[in-house]
Amino acid sequence: MFTFQHPYLFFIASLLLNLTPGNDMLYVASRSISQGTRAGIVSALGISVGCFVHILAAVLGISIIIAKSAYAFEIIKFAGAGYLIYLGVKSIITKPNVDTKNENPSKSDYWKLFKQGIITNALNPKVAIFFLSFLPQFIDTASPYFKIQLFTLGVWFDLQGSLLLIIVVFILGKAKNFFKQKPKLWLIQEKITGFILIGLGVRIALLTKK
Repeated sequence: MFTFQHPYLFFIASLLLNLTPGNDMLYVASRSISQGTRAGIVSALGISVGCFVHILAAVLGISIIIAKSAYAFEIIKFAGAGYLIYLGVKSIITKPNVDTKNENPSKSDYWKLFKQGIITNALNPKVAIFFLSFLPQFIDTASPYFKIQLFTLGVWFDLQGSLLLIIVVFILGKAKNFFKQKPKLWLIQEKITGFILIGLGVRIALLTKK
């Protein structure tokens, strides 16, 4: 199973990687500022489930197919990029609600954010390749427990990342009240959120395997 050195090094490396701002953090931050703390938490949970998809893919060997097949990589990459760009354009052209007295997000709204978080992460082929290349460095690939170790470290990485995202949510979620009290700024930040999503989409579209 594990030696002491492997999890120790992994915990440090995974913490540093999760603290590095990336697509997930930018996505959750934009949702928190534009739609509040609850929306940010739901988005973070969606990202977490999307990450779990990649963990299972790595364990089952599906990530290897994505890593070796340029065709599969491109399909998933452009699907994810197109989805983020779609969300960004929608955010820009949709007139936001600035009525602070009558704001009651429905369960369906939160469910939509949850699904968007899942799709955003699950359709990022770079994450699949990351798990395939990063996790095996900290486990014994010759061990009969290889897949259990892979799954365990993947889950730890996911939970650690989710916790950090939720901390970001609580820090930035309060900014929503500030913008809501200033309708003009609220309109501007909604557009900025849209451009951030489009930027993330373009960033994914430009990804290469190396």
